[in-house]
Amino acid sequence: AYTAYLSGMLHFEQQHWEDAMKAFNKCKTIYEKLASAFTEEQAVLYNQRVDEISPNIRYCAYNIGDKTAMDELMQMRLRTGGTEGLLAEKLEALITQTRAKQAATMSEVEWRGRAVPVKIDKVRIFLLGLADNEAAIAQAEDEETKERLFETVLSECRDAIQCVREELKTEQRQRDADTEFGKVSNLQYLHSYLSYIKLSTAIRRNESMASGLQKALLQQPQAEEDGKRGPRPQDLIRLYDIILQNLAELNPLPGLEDDRNFQREITLKTLVYKAYRCFFIAQSYVLVKKWSEALVLYDRVLKYAKEVQAQTGAAKNTLKELPDVKELILQVNAEKYSLHAAAILDSSDKPEEVSPSQVKNNKPLSDRLDVFSLDPSVVGKHASLVQFPPNFHPIPCKPLFFDLALNHVTFPSLEDKLEQKAKSGLTGYFKGFFGFRS
Repeated sequence: AYTAYLSGMLHFEQQHWEDAMKAFNKCKTIYEKLASAFTEEQAVLYNQRVDEISPNIRYCAYNIGDKTAMDELMQMRLRTGGTEGLLAEKLEALITQTRAKQAATMSEVEWRGRAVPVKIDKVRIFLLGLADNEAAIAQAEDEETKERLFETVLSECRDAIQCVREELKTEQRQRDADTEFGKVSNLQYLHSYLSYIKLSTAIRRNESMASGLQKALLQQPQAEEDGKRGPRPQDLIRLYDIILQNLAELNPLPGLEDDRNFQREITLKTLVYKAYRCFFIAQSYVLVKKWSEALVLYDRVLKYAKEVQAQTGAAKNTLKELPDVKELILQVNAEKYSLHAAAILDSSDKPEEVSPSQVKNNKPLSDRLDVFSLDPSVVGKHASLVQFPPNFHPIPCKPLFFDLALNHVTFPSLEDKLEQKAKSGLTGYFKGFFGFRS
């Protein structure tokens, strides 16, 4: 088998396709027989060698004249992540050559009712290979392969957008004067189309990652038992934030301002992903036992979901590509019942016993000097030291004196003295002066 493999690689290098194909088929047959003769553990190694030889055989068949081998080679490249060595270089060159031949016949692309001419070869090659990449993503068996295929599409799309940007710079003064579609030129509209492909692919990639994390959340206890850190709702929140950011970038694309169906689709998708982001924010609050915040967020999820159902209408085809809102509503209602139960159980827990010295006393400090208590408010700015204003206390009034005897006293008559004073005259004056009085 090893001799046949080396012989096949030699003929492959010399481009003797028929001899190389015979040697590779001989090697493959021997390895398949060996795989069936040993145990399953040993058979894995031989089957692995068979898988490595199969692309070489299909490449030889293509060069001999089998046109269907090209499609199989491309599917192998996309599913397995590509080959290594000499075959990888030849296969990449073959794919580029094949797409370049197909791109020569491609003159325009139609998107949302408008035909746009495509004059850039790199953009033509990308658009021709987009269908193959999409088919490979749909057939991907595991998340790792799907993630790699998404990155391949995004990388090729960025290169195509860069080529269009360079053309826009050189032709900025020579825009197409299209009266039907306004001031947006064909090249600018092509740039919008490629930007739409890039952002839509990024959204699908993040959505695929989010679905994988949701499945991992259900297996959280098993991950904790293995000692590994499992996913958290915060990880999903970040993914949905990126999705909403991509949708916000889709909205102002040039040439689509008057496309009401497009704007309606973007609005609908935004509501759906806002509902899912809000749901996982609520889940993160549940983990820290913030019941009221989680309940409010669950109500917000239901609000978004009802808006989606109300605006679905003519956009049913768009809704098929989005996560199911009905399942989210059922899940939210179930979570709300669980939330109520958890809140009741949490409130029924026995509170910690507080020592009498820690019980807050509302009396001012002057009224409880004989009782010790730990009251930190005493050293604060608003310490309750005395009662202010103080309470009223009864005190004796100042006595009032009234002269009531004046009304009952009879004074003596002084008329005799007044008459004598009047008769004495000057003589009486001198007698009074020298102290002689009668």
